[in-house]
Amino acid sequence: MHTLLYDADCGFCRWSVSRILSWDRRGLLRTVPLDDPEAGRVLGAMDQERRFASWHLVTPEGLIYSAGNAVPVLLRLLPGGRPAAALAAALPGPVEWAYRWVARNRHRLTRLTRTEACKVETSRIRKVDAGSQD
Repeated sequence: MHTLLYDADCGFCRWSVSRILSWDRRGLLRTVPLDDPEAGRVLGAMDQERRFASWHLVTPEGLIYSAGNAVPVLLRLLPGGRPAAALAAALPGPVEWAYRWVARNRHRLTRLTRTEACKVETSRIRKVDAGSQD
C-alpha cells in the first residue's frame, strides 16, 4: 500500500486528500498527516524542514516521491489516471511549477473551495484510511 503524507493543518490539503481518497476506489492509498509520529517512521531520516515543505508519496518498497515528482506516481494508482500520469511524467518542469504555485497559494485556494475545505476533518480522512487497511 502506498502512503500519502499531507499537511493536516491545511484546509485545502485536507480537501484535496479527501478527493484523492474518493478517486482511490481500489484502496491503494493510506494517509498520514505530516505531524503524526508515523510520518517520521515512514519518511525515515528526512529532516523536518524538507518533510513540511511538501506532500510526499511513499511506495510499498520505501521509495519517496515529493512535490511535483509525486504527481505521476499518484495518478498511476488512480482509476483512469494513467493518461494524465504519462503527461505529468513527460512534463516534470511544468508539473513541479504547478505544484509549487498551488503550495504557495493553498490558503487562497481554500477560499475558492468555499467552506467545504474547512469541513474536511482529519478524523474523517483517518477513518477512510483505517477502512482501507481492513
